[in-house]
Amino acid sequence: MLIREIMHPNPIVVQPDTTLCDAYRLMQEKGIRHLPVVQDNQLKGIITDRDLRLATSRLAERPFDPKAAVNDVMRSQVQTAHPNDPVERSTQVMRELKIGCMPVLENSKLIGIITNADLLDALLRLTGVHHPSGRLDIRMKDEPGELARLASLLSKRNINIHSILTYEEDNQQARLVLRIGTMDIVSIASALCEEGFEILWPPQRSCAE
Repeated sequence: MLIREIMHPNPIVVQPDTTLCDAYRLMQEKGIRHLPVVQDNQLKGIITDRDLRLATSRLAERPFDPKAAVNDVMRSQVQTAHPNDPVERSTQVMRELKIGCMPVLENSKLIGIITNADLLDALLRLTGVHHPSGRLDIRMKDEPGELARLASLLSKRNINIHSILTYEEDNQQARLVLRIGTMDIVSIASALCEEGFEILWPPQRSCAE
């Protein structure tokens, strides 16, 4: 999945001379929390609802006047994404930098924006949770052919695989979470146990027990 598939195209923007009050009002009207700051079609910075609240708070050492310009408060060092970036790469960057959004640039032009909520939605799509399906959680040997063997066993039972998420555990075994096209996962789990796969979910029929 690529960033262009989950981004919000043509994001709402403000100019550097937009007042803090107007920027906050715009956020409230549009139900958004991030505003790219653009001038002459170039991204100059970004401002968030949190930035606005902190800047104008009475608890601030030197609170800004609500009529001050966005340019005085915005973050000018902005981490951006490209529309062809993989979703997982942008997720990693946002997590490491602890930021809530990234403007999306193509040929130096702002074409979209992604937020933490978009990345969570992407994760849900990758898991296949929106499809009527059953869930299997499997631990197996991390070696060539095991995934193919698993897919073959499901195919012989005419069961479609909607999604596969996999990662390596500390014990160097492979962990798979599958969404499959049947709700009869208990009998499928039993059959896979007999074939040597360690089933961790469903708990009603766990090979780990």
